[in-house]
Amino acid sequence: MSGDARRATAELGAWVAALTWADVPARVQSRLSLVLLDVLGACAAGACTPEQRALVAAWDPAPGPVPLIGGGRRTGVEAAAWLNGTAMVCLELDEGNKYARGHPAAHGFPAVLALAAASDADGPATAAALLAAYETAARFGRATTLRAGAHPHGSWGVAGAAAGCARLLGLDAGGVAAAIDTGAGLPVAGHFASALDGNPVRDAWMGAAGTSGLAAARMAAAGLARNTGTAAYSLGGLLGGFDAAELTAELGTRWDVELGYFKRHASCSFTHPAADAVLELRPALAGRTVEEITVETNGLSAGLDRTTWDGRLAAMFSIPFVVASALVRGRVDPAAATEPALHDPEVAEAARRVRVERAPDLDARLPAERAVRVTVRTADGARHVRELPNPVGDVDHRPLDENALLGLLDELLGDRGVTARLHACATRLPDAPAVGALLGALAEP
Repeated sequence: MSGDARRATAELGAWVAALTWADVPARVQSRLSLVLLDVLGACAAGACTPEQRALVAAWDPAPGPVPLIGGGRRTGVEAAAWLNGTAMVCLELDEGNKYARGHPAAHGFPAVLALAAASDADGPATAAALLAAYETAARFGRATTLRAGAHPHGSWGVAGAAAGCARLLGLDAGGVAAAIDTGAGLPVAGHFASALDGNPVRDAWMGAAGTSGLAAARMAAAGLARNTGTAAYSLGGLLGGFDAAELTAELGTRWDVELGYFKRHASCSFTHPAADAVLELRPALAGRTVEEITVETNGLSAGLDRTTWDGRLAAMFSIPFVVASALVRGRVDPAAATEPALHDPEVAEAARRVRVERAPDLDARLPAERAVRVTVRTADGARHVRELPNPVGDVDHRPLDENALLGLLDELLGDRGVTARLHACATRLPDAPAVGALLGALAEP
């Protein structure tokens, strides 16, 4: 078992070490810049929340060369990787990948960007490292089948952070493989119930992923790391199952960064198709009294059925809350999960009318489709039904292009100047002779 993991990790490490930005297809380069823009925007928005500002104040990180994106200060590599990692995911707006079953970019980008800013790395090397982080994390996500109840943050994605940091440090094939293997041996065993309960430890798992990835790469640089197929035991035996063949399947021909989704709702991606369906039905429901909303969904989403919540995070992981917000307010933005909207009596009453059911026929359409079927029954006896194959923003269903993403970020950040600064960084970074100043400018709130 570990032998297969060791051999696959070695092959993946060799591919990462040899990856050069100039050899990456142009369409993949463009997609990486778009993903970078998305997660930078999510991070800048997260940095403005009262919770993240309180965390930074309590942490009081020492000055350094790395920006806290949108946070108004610079600090050291590890503190920035952790704090930017938590900010990037705290509003549930960062890019994700349905095939990896999680968020490859947020696992690796904060650590790679922190290391690049501190070393003033050149743009092509930084872009290659970001791509290596994404592709490695996504492949480990595909390879890992977590036990029921496990949350994906901070587990399989640590290997991606390690790969990206090792690539940026210029390690050879063996060194990169050792870093990846070490990262795979540093997972967080987080329970999904923490997210449902609204416990912010769920955001901290992503901060831990970045710093663990940095540690793994530095261990490899010091010659202390080894590739022994650790993933087979940590991600496999302990946390679930591990299929090492997924690490190298279509390596160099399939780019998982092209297969992700962008989010237009500030909520768990599993809630998005239901929200989209309700928004499409909303005009037909105007003036009618809604008696019941039935959300039929797959087994990945069916557990998000709580009708009570005590804070932002718990609300973002509740299909009834998200559906009710879409119905009552016509949107599910960050403001939906803050007071007074968070405990709006009209939203709470609508949420109590939402019933979530698992549908076997929708289970059968995974992973290519995260389908949902929403039926709204109104007091006049009418039934309004809408079925969607994926959330809006998925690469397979109404994908968001650059203009659409920029529009979403303008609304999210409330300042076109900030959006323009993030856009400039995302598009100029791959060609920059040095990225320190370009990234440093992102500290501005």
